[in-house]
Formats: sequence, C-alpha cells, structure tokens
Amino acid sequence: MTRLGWLASLFGRKRDVEWVPLYNAVVARARAEHWYEAGAVPDTVDGRFDMIAAVLSMVLIRLEAEPAGADPAAHLAEHFVDDMDAQLRQIGFGDMVVGKQVGRMMSALGGRLGAYREALAAEARDGAGALDAALVRNLYRGDAPAGEAVAHVAAGLRDLHRAARAVPIATLHEGALP
Repeated sequence: MTRLGWLASLFGRKRDVEWVPLYNAVVARARAEHWYEAGAVPDTVDGRFDMIAAVLSMVLIRLEAEPAGADPAAHLAEHFVDDMDAQLRQIGFGDMVVGKQVGRMMSALGGRLGAYREALAAEARDGAGALDAALVRNLYRGDAPAGEAVAHVAAGLRDLHRAARAVPIATLHEGALP
C-alpha cells in the first residue's frame, strides 16, 4: 500500500483498473463519427451519453451471456459511474448535484440495457425491427430521425452484438472490441 493508500481506502473504493481498456474501447466506439453523421445521433452531451449507453449495453449483454462475465460487467458499470461523475464535474456540476445526476444516469443505463436486451431477444424470436423501435425511444428520445439513420445505428449495434458473442472475455478484457 502506498504511503497514503490507507487514507484512500477509508474515503473511497479503489477501482479495478484492469477493465479500463475495455471501457475506453466502448467510449471510443461510441464516439465514432458515423453514429453522429450517418446515424443522426445528436452530437450533444445527451446524445453522446445515449450512444455510450447503447454501445456499453451491447457489451454488457455479451458479458451477461456467461457466468464469468458477471464480474467484468460490474467493473464496466463502475467505470461508467466514475466516467460520468468526472464528466459532470468537468462541465461544472457541483458536489451536491453530481450524485443525483449520476444516479439518474445509472437508472437510464439500466433502462436502456433492459430495453436493448428485450429488443434483441424479440428480434431473435420474431425478426428485425424491435431494436429500431427501442433506439427511437431511448437513443433518439422519441424524436426519430430519417429511417436510414435509425437503420444505420441499429445495423451497427446488431453487428457489434453478433460479433461480440464470438469474442472470448479474455479478448474483451484487453480492450479489443470486434
């Protein structure tokens, strides 16, 4: 333990940094220009949050698929909380507001994760279409852009979901998204 490590352990949890490469890969994927250009995701704080939540959801759904993915999924969620906390502080939110906002963001992530999980399951049963509707409700917050834009994002997320299922957790651990 470092000289002041005991102090840090008293006042905050030590985050597991081994899953940072995967979280960084999720954020980088979510910040790819094509989502905002061809996909018409608003390039705003809310739009970027929603896109990170969408990509993170695909990765979390992949991790949920096997028991060994539970711990990594928890670490990714913790990194998401830390990142959102830091982003809110960077744009000027004070301590009194950050906790409430991060709580809302976690709730939003949970809601989106559930919606995307259900949509992908419905598509596996009934064919395509459910993810598009879930994206309009969650990513676009009810304000649907042109159909091609929604189709672009839905196809990209379906591809990520499909490809991630074939990637071992150890490979994801290294930050290698398919």
